[in-house]
Amino acid sequence: MEQENRLDFLLKYLIDRQNASIPVPSSYAQKREMLRALVNERPPSPVSEDFLKIQDAFLQEEKLQRGIVRLADIPAYGDDSRLSLWQGDITRLEVDAIVNAANSKLLGCFVPGHHCIDNAIHTFAGVQLRQACYEVMKRQGHDEPTGTAKITSAFNLPSRYVLHTVGPIVQGELTGQHKEELADCYRSCLALAVEHGYESVAFCCISTGVFGFPQKEAAEIAVRTVQTLLTQEIEIRRIVFNVFKDEDYLFYKNTMLSRT
Repeated sequence: MEQENRLDFLLKYLIDRQNASIPVPSSYAQKREMLRALVNERPPSPVSEDFLKIQDAFLQEEKLQRGIVRLADIPAYGDDSRLSLWQGDITRLEVDAIVNAANSKLLGCFVPGHHCIDNAIHTFAGVQLRQACYEVMKRQGHDEPTGTAKITSAFNLPSRYVLHTVGPIVQGELTGQHKEELADCYRSCLALAVEHGYESVAFCCISTGVFGFPQKEAAEIAVRTVQTLLTQEIEIRRIVFNVFKDEDYLFYKNTMLSRT
């Protein structure tokens, strides 16, 4: 089945389950945006085996088209061979685990087409990820506390797992509590990675963007916390600081160089 035929099937399935009459655009790009929007706003619930089979085939082909970035393609940065800095889309990274900047509900971003990392990860992982997060939260019975983390499969992403962590939300003045909570996010993720035997982890810029944490301070906390943990001889071979914006790249670059 060709990609557009798969796309048409997925759109029809999701629209039919809404019992709505939604016109489907004619262009492939617009159809793809519609699929993303429908998946983003869809609550966690089971889907048919046919849907999963076709969705997974569609996302696997997209993954190949977008290109997979392997650890061998990312050089070490600075004096510690375990640390790397990479600018690009974290959903392309083939590592043991990528870190998602989640909200306390841990269900992903429900805003159609929103350009946050939470939205992107759920979009390219597939509908199974929201369902898996829902099952985790159902068992837990309460919102995820700030500074902690949970693990799920990564489903259709190149990575094997996703570490979902809830960073602090900064509204107004940056406080010492905000800083400690952000450091806890990195500690929690690496503790889970070590516990499960992961050898490579890619961190996003936790709590920046809509969460309001100043980017420069966030980069400094990320690098300092991870470097401190690495002195404890934890069994992790590679940690990638993943950034998307040019200014974040400079903040991490300057911080990493100043600490070598």
